[in-house]
Amino acid sequence: MATSLLLSRVSRATSSITLRRVVGFNSLNTQIHGGSISGTFFRERSLATLAQGASRFDEMVSVNQRKYYLLGGKGGVGKTSCAASLAVKFASHGHPTIVVSTDPAHSLSDSFSQDLSGGVLKPVQGVDSTLLALEITPETMKDEIKSQSGGKSVKNMMDSMGLGMFAGELGDLNLEDMLNAASPGIDEIAAISKVLQFMESPEYSRFTRIVFDTAPTGHTLRLLSLPDFYDSSISKITKLKKKITAAASTFKSMFGKKEIQQQEPSNELDQLKERMEKVRNVFRDVNTTEFVIVTIPTVMAVNESSRLHASLRKENVPVHRLIVNQLLPQSESDCKFCSMRRKEQTRVLGLIQNDTELSGLKLIQSPLLDAEIRGVPALKFMGDHVWR
Repeated sequence: MATSLLLSRVSRATSSITLRRVVGFNSLNTQIHGGSISGTFFRERSLATLAQGASRFDEMVSVNQRKYYLLGGKGGVGKTSCAASLAVKFASHGHPTIVVSTDPAHSLSDSFSQDLSGGVLKPVQGVDSTLLALEITPETMKDEIKSQSGGKSVKNMMDSMGLGMFAGELGDLNLEDMLNAASPGIDEIAAISKVLQFMESPEYSRFTRIVFDTAPTGHTLRLLSLPDFYDSSISKITKLKKKITAAASTFKSMFGKKEIQQQEPSNELDQLKERMEKVRNVFRDVNTTEFVIVTIPTVMAVNESSRLHASLRKENVPVHRLIVNQLLPQSESDCKFCSMRRKEQTRVLGLIQNDTELSGLKLIQSPLLDAEIRGVPALKFMGDHVWR
């Protein structure tokens, strides 16, 4: 309600407005549902003033090796719209594309105005070339693990790792019971599992662009650090297993029993470790991956973006672009509120230019539009002005 009132006041007060005819848009009160629009005009509000904030999309579309694009930042800054519009843009330029939401609170379905739920890849309607979308759900991942485990108990799994002698206290605890329990970080684990599928499964090799609509900053940093955590944990488990096996052999030999053969670390652990290293390397490879930070022109959002970039730099994740979304362009109207907001936003843009973490990034300035971006036509419109 408050947002609608604000946009209404801005619309009434802005007398000097550049209107351009856009195919499929014919009314000032834009209501977009299901990707179809009945006769509307979309208001650009002097987008020429934002021309200096080009994203260099020609570079993004022409680099053949760079396959993975992750968009992230503070909650509520427009990450999903930016990610969805980028995916539509890639697909429209001939790249078979997948757009994936790793946010537990998914918005892709709302953004495309299509039902993309269910945790499976679904084709996006209204795009001429190949574009699939996926909202990752931990429940789907749990079902996949259950089917792969074949109903194994934890004891049986430990037996296969050579640790069965220490599993007696576990009884017949079933893996399904553990999976059904709420687990911290399960969303990030599900996302990593899906990334591995994209990397290893031949069925995904035909896709040349995969765009990730990531969760707010905290979730995303956990996602990016998860391969390192797994790698460290697996190394500790492997060392522990060696020590336990050696100790058990010594103990049995003391009582004259046949010494058990020293077992090598399980192939499963080695394979998992290698896969985690592969994910970690992809996240850090400047040739295959780019993280795009999305923010809005407020001090709080910019400060969080600065901290995010510092964390990404520490993780060696390549970042080249910063999108500043929801900018009010210059106007000749006498709207005092609009003038004050533009003045504040200009001040914040100055903070970005002087920020040691953000000043070196390519700045993309995205305007505040007077209609909600929903459906493929609206996303195409947004993409044409953000990804230039």
